[in-house]
Amino acid sequence: MPTITSSDGVSLNYLEAGDAAARPVVLIAGFKASAASWRYQLKPLARAGHRVIALDRRGHGASGIGAGDHTMDRHGADIHDLLTALELDDVTLVGQSMGGNAIWALVQQFGASGIRDIVIVDQTPKMLNAADWAYGFYDYDEANADTFFADGIPDPGRHPAKSKGLVRIARVLKAMELPKGGKPTFTAAELELLHDHATRDWREVIAGLDRPAFFVAGAESEFWRAEHAAASAALNPAATSVVIERDGHAANIEQPQKFNDALLGYLRR
Repeated sequence: MPTITSSDGVSLNYLEAGDAAARPVVLIAGFKASAASWRYQLKPLARAGHRVIALDRRGHGASGIGAGDHTMDRHGADIHDLLTALELDDVTLVGQSMGGNAIWALVQQFGASGIRDIVIVDQTPKMLNAADWAYGFYDYDEANADTFFADGIPDPGRHPAKSKGLVRIARVLKAMELPKGGKPTFTAAELELLHDHATRDWREVIAGLDRPAFFVAGAESEFWRAEHAAASAALNPAATSVVIERDGHAANIEQPQKFNDALLGYLRR
């Protein structure tokens, strides 16, 4: 697996497919997910004529974790380091879950130079529900803002795994490389990152973006209302959205054909 070294000296791994001279699509996976979670997108995107790069974010997959603070800003800087090291330009950035908000952390710190457009896969830009934002993580608000994610990711009790059917469950287990019935554990570094992720608000970054953006939601997301995609797109006149039916938070994994059709349709526009 090829690697780059981040600006703070951490080895970051990535997967690559397709023609190295083609227009690049960079895939950023979500929390606890490795680059391999994009297994259902790598070949279809390459066959469609793209150079495809999937990053193992620090502390994920085969990448190092580093000794510094574990924050969204650092994860955004790592994406910038990847784009710089590989001399990528005219890039489509695709981020799933936390990977989507890592992209907003990149844009906030470094701007959108070299970025063609951005695709966000089932990630609300503000996880904390408030009077002006009703599309956050279910049951997460000011009353429990500092404790809700203290031990990991709570189960809101919406669209449970048993409602997905065996095929969708098997795809998630395979793509996430989890054993059947496997329950994730969380390190102190992961919990630090999760807390920072949960308390950030990226709406102003979206509103100020001078590039197109495409927000994808799973109609049966376990974590938030699917309307978050349309609400996010409404923040910027150059943004659009789509909801994939019978799809959950792992939208690119549970319904890969429908997701790939939506993504490739957007890329061909």
